[in-house]
Parts: sequence; structure tokens; C-alpha cells
Amino acid sequence: MTESTNTKTRNQNLELRDLAWKVAPNLVLSFKYAWAGVSYAFSTQRNFRIHTVIGTLAVSLGLFLNISAVEMAVITLTCAIVMVLELLNTAIEAVVDLTVKQTYHELAKIAKDCAAGAVLLSAIAALIVAVWILLPPVLRLIILAY
Repeated sequence: MTESTNTKTRNQNLELRDLAWKVAPNLVLSFKYAWAGVSYAFSTQRNFRIHTVIGTLAVSLGLFLNISAVEMAVITLTCAIVMVLELLNTAIEAVVDLTVKQTYHELAKIAKDCAAGAVLLSAIAALIVAVWILLPPVLRLIILAY
């Protein structure tokens, strides 16, 4: 890299750092920052993409099966909880990595493992909810087809 490129990159990083601690001056900017977090997770986190696809399939299947509004709400909220926990897991991992840099620390491992465990438990719960709500109408469709 040339000196001018290094200076430009350094200045851009300083501008971003200046914005990092400030409160968004308006609601639109707040949504923009929030969407940037979701976009970051989607583009960098394989598990977030997997949860997004599975959640979309579960909601689509619920719509196709014409399940009740309450059941649809439960499916949607359960999928959202898994995705929210995946976002929090990503945030915790980033903060831990920022703090410990390239070194190993047992407390950093515990923080990251616990955050990942929260996502795992929510995903298992979501699977159980999907089985209870979506499996009976799917089985009825299969039986009617034969």
C-alpha cells in the first residue's frame, strides 16, 4: 500500500471510531445501523444464514398449511428468538475477540461457549416447536395423498 492509501484508510477508521460511541441522531439512522448489524451477520456468519433459511422455510410451511394465527405467531417468534440469539452470539464473539486479541483466555472461552450454547438451546427448542405445530398437518397431508 502507498502512504496516501494508508493515510486514507487510517482516516476512515478514525471517522468510524468517532461514530461508534455516539447515539444515532435520528430514528432512520438507528434503523440503518441495526440493519448493518443484520447484514453483517448474514454475510459473515454461516449459522445465521442457516437459521434464516430454516426460519423462512418454517414460516412458509406454516402459511402453506394454513395453521392458526396463534400457531403462526409461535413459529415466527421462535424463529426470531433463534436469530436474535445468533446476532447476540456474534456480538459477544466480536467483543471477546476485540478484548483478548490473538491470545487465549479461559474466561473468553467461557463467554463464547455460553453464547453459542444459548443459540444451540434455542435452536433445539425451535425444532421441538416446529415438530409439535407443523408435523401433524404435514402428516395429515401425506395420509390424504395416499
